[in-house]
Amino acid sequence: MGISAWNEPGFSAGPVLACLALLLPFSGMALAQAPSPAATALRIELNKVEAAGESCRTYFLIENQKGESWRSLKLDLFALDTDGVAAKRLAVEVGPVPGRKTLIKLFDFPGLNCSRLGRVLLNDVLACEGAAGSREDCLSAVETASRIDAVSFAK
Repeated sequence: MGISAWNEPGFSAGPVLACLALLLPFSGMALAQAPSPAATALRIELNKVEAAGESCRTYFLIENQKGESWRSLKLDLFALDTDGVAAKRLAVEVGPVPGRKTLIKLFDFPGLNCSRLGRVLLNDVLACEGAAGSREDCLSAVETASRIDAVSFAK
């Protein structure tokens, strides 16, 4: 059926439009089936740093307002000094993180003076597990932010 068929005498667009109207409610179902990265995002904010003896204690605010529960979330963190040089590496377990919950977790970077901390890098997610088991591509499901002007937190 070419474009000219729409203009042919006796052609009625009514049945075609009726079929399209019936299919319209189903058009978004495929999109609604798979959660987007934003819908499953876990937001982790570097909220505060303070000296703790010979260590720099970091406070992370973890917001899981949109997503499912995480049984395990192991992060590979690097502390970079104010010159941008990698100073310390830390592997931490953030989980469990219940769905629709906000938590604060504390982690110490031993032997690091907080005044020399310039940036925290989320280098990778070493492992993660949701309620249904292991998850893929967990790094993309994590959003990072920092409340501290002098210290950024990024992927």
